[in-house]
Amino acid sequence: MSNADLTAIFILLLALVATAQLLGWLFVRLRQPKVVGEILAGVVLGPALIGRLPFASGLGHAASQHKDILDFVYWLGLLLLMFLSGAETQQLFTREERREVGWLTIVGTGIPFLLALVLGPWLIHPSLAGPRGNRLSLIIILAVGVAVTSVPVVSKIFADLRILHTRFARLVLGVAVLEDIGLWLALAVATALAGRTALDPRHMAYHLGATLVFFALGLTVVPRVVKRINKARFNVIARHAPVAYAMAVLLGYCVVAGALDVSLVFAAFLAGFAVVHKKRRLFADALEAIGKVAFGFFIPVYFAIVGLKLDLIRGISLWMMAAFILGSCIVKILSVSLAGRFAGFRGLDLVNLAITTNARGGPGIVLASVAFDAGIISPKFFTTLVVAAVLTSQLAGAWLDYVLRKGWPLLTPNSPSELAAVSVDETAPAA
Repeated sequence: MSNADLTAIFILLLALVATAQLLGWLFVRLRQPKVVGEILAGVVLGPALIGRLPFASGLGHAASQHKDILDFVYWLGLLLLMFLSGAETQQLFTREERREVGWLTIVGTGIPFLLALVLGPWLIHPSLAGPRGNRLSLIIILAVGVAVTSVPVVSKIFADLRILHTRFARLVLGVAVLEDIGLWLALAVATALAGRTALDPRHMAYHLGATLVFFALGLTVVPRVVKRINKARFNVIARHAPVAYAMAVLLGYCVVAGALDVSLVFAAFLAGFAVVHKKRRLFADALEAIGKVAFGFFIPVYFAIVGLKLDLIRGISLWMMAAFILGSCIVKILSVSLAGRFAGFRGLDLVNLAITTNARGGPGIVLASVAFDAGIISPKFFTTLVVAAVLTSQLAGAWLDYVLRKGWPLLTPNSPSELAAVSVDETAPAA
């Protein structure tokens, strides 16, 4: 690779990361999710806006000429995002809250997912399908898109509003974590089914079996094995180079998944889950160091490239976007409200829970990226899923900020002592 080629790549990456960080900062200042600004960076630099100007034509040329390198950075950012998300997938709620989380997960997530599966054959349209999308894989993607809740974006919203320690945050994140485990598995099944319209039964059975076994072992047996290796005396790398060890676990999972022809996205998620399995303190500093680099460069560039892929000229369908966003939001909000009533919540509690769990955020965008890269969905459906993730995340952040500024409780307290805590913590507006 020549010096000119390297310079072109560095200019492209500099433009992506600088614009993503700048717009991300601006959106945070506007009390909006940072991820929205990062995606908008790609839209701004893409063919819809700046990319159409003569002086910026070199960016588009560099992006197409060095697509392989850009794809590598894109996938590395996606894998790091899933790895760090998996690291957050631990016990987030108390025993006393299991009943409430159970209702919100089973009913609030189950109804939208099952309803989309049942109605999917009548809802899907040829315009939704990509070159490798068959009916079953497309229906599963539709169902996941309706039911998914974002862990990273919701966590960031809670942190920005200083309510990450509250009971409301514990409940929502607990539900989101359980949702994501089930829905990532469904997405894995969809990618395994993607391909020719007539799959070989043995080939399909192998893909499904390998994915299910990989997921099952990755959530049960393997984390215990990794936990023992983490603390083993012979493991000098974990003690003296924990960052390198954590990255080695990520790469090891990806190598095994690649050998089994299982999606690397799910391998990265399970690697994060395993490396800190109920022992996060062993690798807290290492994960913090990885997170600083990932969220400083690779993840913003990943979201910016997602924005670059959005074809807002030819790859957009307003009727599809309006129908999906309106329909999925209504189903999700009503389902969570029903689940909340079964769990014992009333009034404003139901509204807060429903709007917050409706935020699709990062997982919604990852869903769109994985399905689009697998050829399951069309560019128009890809754009619809990304826009839905952005708008629902914005709605959740704006609503919670409004509730806190009004001084309303996020959840009705169960006891006088909890009422005192709520008055201090949950009603305090963010700085």
